[in-house]
Amino acid sequence: MCPPRVRVDAISLEPNPVIEVYKKDIDRSLLRENLKLTPEQRVLKLQDFVRFLVAVQQAGRSATR
Repeated sequence: MCPPRVRVDAISLEPNPVIEVYKKDIDRSLLRENLKLTPEQRVLKLQDFVRFLVAVQQAGRSATR
Protein backbone atom coordinates (compact mmCIF):
# COMPACT_ATOMS: atom_id res chain seq x y z
CA MET A 1 0.00 0.00 0.00
CA CYS A 2 1.51 3.32 -1.09
CA PRO A 3 1.47 6.35 1.21
CA PRO A 4 -0.85 9.15 0.18
CA ARG A 5 0.70 11.81 -2.01
CA VAL A 6 1.03 15.30 -0.62
CA ARG A 7 0.66 18.24 -2.90
CA VAL A 8 3.78 20.39 -2.73
CA ASP A 9 1.76 23.59 -2.88
CA ALA A 10 -0.20 22.38 0.20
CA ILE A 11 2.92 22.45 2.40
CA SER A 12 3.52 25.69 4.22
CA LEU A 13 7.04 26.74 5.12
CA GLU A 14 5.71 29.34 7.54
CA PRO A 15 6.41 28.48 11.18
CA ASN A 16 3.44 27.09 13.07
CA PRO A 17 2.99 29.18 16.26
CA VAL A 18 1.92 26.16 18.32
CA ILE A 19 4.97 24.16 17.28
CA GLU A 20 7.23 27.13 17.95
CA VAL A 21 5.94 27.35 21.56
CA TYR A 22 6.76 23.68 22.17
CA LYS A 23 10.16 23.81 20.42
CA LYS A 24 11.60 26.18 23.00
CA ASP A 25 11.33 23.44 25.65
CA ILE A 26 13.05 20.72 23.57
CA ASP A 27 16.70 19.93 24.21
CA ARG A 28 17.80 19.22 20.65
CA SER A 29 21.27 18.16 21.74
CA LEU A 30 19.73 15.05 23.34
CA LEU A 31 17.90 14.27 20.11
CA ARG A 32 21.11 14.63 18.12
CA GLU A 33 23.02 12.36 20.51
CA ASN A 34 20.30 9.71 20.31
CA LEU A 35 20.27 9.86 16.51
CA LYS A 36 24.01 9.09 16.49
CA LEU A 37 23.21 5.68 17.98
CA THR A 38 22.39 2.66 15.89
CA PRO A 39 18.82 1.32 16.09
CA GLU A 40 20.11 -1.58 18.19
CA GLN A 41 21.83 0.79 20.61
CA ARG A 42 18.61 2.80 20.93
CA VAL A 43 16.63 -0.33 21.76
CA LEU A 44 19.21 -1.38 24.36
CA LYS A 45 19.08 2.10 25.87
CA LEU A 46 15.28 1.91 26.03
CA GLN A 47 15.44 -1.53 27.66
CA ASP A 48 17.83 -0.19 30.31
CA PHE A 49 15.44 2.67 30.99
CA VAL A 50 12.47 0.32 31.34
CA ARG A 51 14.48 -1.85 33.78
CA PHE A 52 15.23 1.30 35.78
CA LEU A 53 11.53 2.25 35.85
CA VAL A 54 10.54 -1.22 37.04
CA ALA A 55 13.16 -1.03 39.82
CA VAL A 56 11.85 2.38 40.91
CA GLN A 57 8.27 1.08 40.94
CA GLN A 58 9.28 -1.94 43.01
CA ALA A 59 11.19 0.27 45.45
CA GLY A 60 8.15 2.54 45.77
CA ARG A 61 5.87 -0.41 46.48
CA SER A 62 8.32 -1.77 49.08
CA ALA A 63 8.58 1.60 50.77
CA THR A 64 4.80 1.95 51.16
CA ARG A 65 4.37 -1.49 52.81
